[in-house]
Amino acid sequence: MNVVHSFTPAGLREFLVPKLRAFLPAAALLTADEELRPYECDGLSAYRRVPGLVVMPETVEQVAQTLKLCAHHRVPVVARGAGTGLSGGALPHSEGVLLSLARLNRIMEIDVLNCTATVEPGVRNLAISEAAAPHGLYYAPDPSSQIACSIGGNVAENAGGVHCLKYGLTVHNVLGLKFLTSDGELIRLGGKTLDAPGYDLLALLTGSEGMLGVIVEITVKLLPRPERAQVMLAAFDDLENAGGAVAAIIAAGIIPAGLEMMDRLAIRAAEDFVHAGYPVGAAAILLCELDGTNEEVSDGILRVRELLLEHGATEVRTARDEAERLKMWAGRKAAFPAVGRLAPDYYCMDGTIPRKHLAGVLAQISALSREYGLPVANVFHAGDGNLHPLILYDANKPGDLTRTEELGGKILELCIAAGGTITGEHGVGVEKIDQMCAQFGSAELAQFHAVKRAFDPHGLLNPGKAVPTLARCAEFGRMHVHGGKLAFPGIERF
Repeated sequence: MNVVHSFTPAGLREFLVPKLRAFLPAAALLTADEELRPYECDGLSAYRRVPGLVVMPETVEQVAQTLKLCAHHRVPVVARGAGTGLSGGALPHSEGVLLSLARLNRIMEIDVLNCTATVEPGVRNLAISEAAAPHGLYYAPDPSSQIACSIGGNVAENAGGVHCLKYGLTVHNVLGLKFLTSDGELIRLGGKTLDAPGYDLLALLTGSEGMLGVIVEITVKLLPRPERAQVMLAAFDDLENAGGAVAAIIAAGIIPAGLEMMDRLAIRAAEDFVHAGYPVGAAAILLCELDGTNEEVSDGILRVRELLLEHGATEVRTARDEAERLKMWAGRKAAFPAVGRLAPDYYCMDGTIPRKHLAGVLAQISALSREYGLPVANVFHAGDGNLHPLILYDANKPGDLTRTEELGGKILELCIAAGGTITGEHGVGVEKIDQMCAQFGSAELAQFHAVKRAFDPHGLLNPGKAVPTLARCAEFGRMHVHGGKLAFPGIERF
């Protein structure tokens, strides 16, 4: 599955650009160094690599022709959405094409009767709900970056959000896709119906990180706006109590629309940034939102309040109106940029564990933080056990990034040991590719590679991401014993 090409970046541009200009407008090609630099990384800025060239098509046909040309000459292609991903999934190839889908940004249809939206991949997540709002509808998955992230990137990484506990991840809200194979063939999966015959390739493409095809159209499910939504904030002086409250709420048969937790460091950062009214002295806070009919929400608020107090909440408050509800959520959704104010750099991890192990894993993360001398702020989707430890470091200090990577790797291994997984919604990309060796055995990895070959026989789409080679895992295993970490060839580290 080796990529067959022998271009230097300059040679690639000299060879490919005249051929691309035959069907692309001049503005769709970026070749100068100052034009390419903005595309050297996605939201994981610790790893950077300048692309060979950037192509920004405006139509599906232009995307298809680009893929056909690259396939013919065995040129690697990395598809990119809005560049907000946090695992390096859109890290470019220095001898390949960075295919930006940002200009495929049309909302093609809001089907009110079927409660669906059909959009191009460059449409922003939030724009779907904005377009559906006049009809009393919205799109449920809401990543913290929803104001900027694209729906195509959401599908590629199977993004979640603060309301994914009740309404599911992207995979649970996508009904249909159109995608182009590595050689430019258009394939349609699913549609507006509940089911379709054949293998469930729709689910396979969702979360495939651009390795199996390039998504060019998406049909998503829209939901009616609930009659009422109300959020509660509960403060705790002990993380274990907060974790116990999460388990108790779910065990009582209550499925909140959102159930989020933040620890002391994240609370203080968010409060300083947003002024949401968070209790900065708390060890942890829970945000629990209930939605539905007025009667359902009123009953649920009373039941949840009792459970929170029974499990050690020192304060419970309920948003009095919509403005206060939005303000409470604003602090949580701004937690990542807020934490970014505490240190020159931070590394955002993403792992998932069974809810019952929340307190224990958090305690171990705290111990690792002290061992490595690196502060860790914890923000997570408590309801489904999706952790986002934010490791604070300074890339200008020699060795800081290496220690941060090692700490991050150990946090992911904690998740595996607790019966969880190394990702919940950010994908693997380049960030977690070594930890895939700890998550899966050789038989599973061999099957992943077989699927990749079936879709992309020459290995041209997003090469080197998400699924490690067996040889890499063997080398990683030996190096891991000695506490080392493999570097990514050709990636500039900052």
